[in-house]
Amino acid sequence: MQSWTLADATLNSRLLIGTALYPSPQIMLDAIRASGAEVVTVSLRRQNSQAQQGGGRDFWSYLQELDAHLLPNTAGCHSVKEAVTTANMARELFNTRWIKLELIGDDYNLQPDPFALLEATRELIAQGFEVFPYCTDDLVLCEKLVEAGCRILMPWGAPIGTGRGLTDPYALKTLRARLPEITMIVDAGIGAPSHAVQAMEMGFDGILLNTAVAQAQDPETMARAFRHALRAGRLGFEAGAMPERDLAQPSTPTLGTPFWQQAPQ
Repeated sequence: MQSWTLADATLNSRLLIGTALYPSPQIMLDAIRASGAEVVTVSLRRQNSQAQQGGGRDFWSYLQELDAHLLPNTAGCHSVKEAVTTANMARELFNTRWIKLELIGDDYNLQPDPFALLEATRELIAQGFEVFPYCTDDLVLCEKLVEAGCRILMPWGAPIGTGRGLTDPYALKTLRARLPEITMIVDAGIGAPSHAVQAMEMGFDGILLNTAVAQAQDPETMARAFRHALRAGRLGFEAGAMPERDLAQPSTPTLGTPFWQQAPQ
């Protein structure tokens, strides 16, 4: 599979992977390596309590072993001020201008707040960040985010952690068709390798997932399954799938009389 560009990085893998919920740091490390992912997401807020007890330092040492691009996120933020502050702390800590902007509007389904997300995006782009906004599959919101300066969008497949796959394929196909020049990563809701294949066959540039690997019975094997799923889906998109038909059509067309029934000369 050919290399591709994400923001200012050239990558071989189209899988981005999270670092939360694993049974142990070593299992996390083994799974991420098996996935082939070159971008890992980290949450500054979720690691603070560990860091105060010394565990956070061990966590960062594991991340350094991966030699991957770090994508800090603003998980857990509910206001523009909170998200912008967290983003600036992450930039200073990780020495990167990349930020996955999560700004939750509802605690039941963890749906992003579209109004606060757009406001925070404008503020962070003005401060020089490369914003990766976690958003819904709403076309108008995505168009506004692009107008604000986003080169990358991260629409959800389904609410975070549900594993329901692509709940609205029509909306995602519409996004991909209407914003063809924008890098799009399907983020959240991916629960099985087949979900990843479906998204990649639509022409999305990559997948970001966490729970599907971290909470699998065998995270390392599941990570390897997703690695192959993304390759298969991308190759399927590049090859061009046959169109769906309502009418059956034989794969071996009948042309004239079978050769063994031809009359002797």
